[in-house]
Amino acid sequence: MNKGLSLAVLGITSLLASPISFAQAATEVPEVGTSPEWVIAIHGGAGDAKRASLTPEQVAKSRADLTAALEAGAKLLDAGATGPEAIEAALKILEDSPDFNAGRGAALDEHGDAKHDASIMRGEDHAAGGVAGSSRIKTPIAAARAVMEQTQNVLLHGEGADWFAADIGLEMANPHYFITEGREAALRRLRAIEHGDTNLGAPDNAYYGTVGAVVLDKHGNISAGTTPGGRTNKRYGRIGDTPIIGSGTYASNQSCAVSATGHGEFFMRWTVARDICARVEFADETLARSAEIMLADTLLPKGGTGGIIAMEPDGSVVFVATTANMRRGVMSSETPARVAVYTDEDVE
Repeated sequence: MNKGLSLAVLGITSLLASPISFAQAATEVPEVGTSPEWVIAIHGGAGDAKRASLTPEQVAKSRADLTAALEAGAKLLDAGATGPEAIEAALKILEDSPDFNAGRGAALDEHGDAKHDASIMRGEDHAAGGVAGSSRIKTPIAAARAVMEQTQNVLLHGEGADWFAADIGLEMANPHYFITEGREAALRRLRAIEHGDTNLGAPDNAYYGTVGAVVLDKHGNISAGTTPGGRTNKRYGRIGDTPIIGSGTYASNQSCAVSATGHGEFFMRWTVARDICARVEFADETLARSAEIMLADTLLPKGGTGGIIAMEPDGSVVFVATTANMRRGVMSSETPARVAVYTDEDVE
């Protein structure tokens, strides 16, 4: 598996090969078994540059939510569901949690509103769907899947996305439902910093968020899905990389499935998700090396940071991050649910 992976990882012991560093990225290749029938891997955002940016309570809650998300997706996969079905079930858990930058608890824009993007793609036929700038869809990942499966379009935006979701019977919510005290406080703090308040230090978690999943189902297909709230204090109307297929989300049975998180403008400009898979398919690179090159060698020198989770058609999984705490987890038909918060700790 992993095409003879020679690049190892940072901070991994029992599950992975011996650790080395690659530029400024932490890479992890968790064990998923020898021939799994299904695999699901998830992430809860690239997080912050500082390891201590989360409280012990936040870490515990993140672990519980990640585990619940894995188990929700795994239950469907074990019963023979498709990858998109499992992705929706898993990511709904994280969208409903106020502790992730997606759905309820999404980052607020410069007007103090929560706007959501989401996308999903299946690898067998490159079908894809997404929504951008929605404000009333309770679980945007469900709307993205519906766009893929129930329309001839790939992307719906704003009120059009909201209207479509309501029209097909998806659960809607008052825009105030998505706004939490924590996100309001983060917006006030970032605004104060940007207006010159030097007593507050550097902004935390201002640019990073997103939750996502990659899946191998029993039918032998891989899929990817991503759903974020965007950047704190983002410009009104800003759309990130997530709904732009090939930037933050991509899946092809011929190469890999990718869900990305980080500073979206960089992921859009360098079409990160698609380029990772193209390097695997056409340059015969390992998935880990392709992801590391895109993040550590391409984005970092230009000021872009973040993380990706990626999967090969056989279910092999790679996590790569340039930040200190990319919340993540993995589970397969042969291995139990394992989660981690910091990039220097095992998925366990």
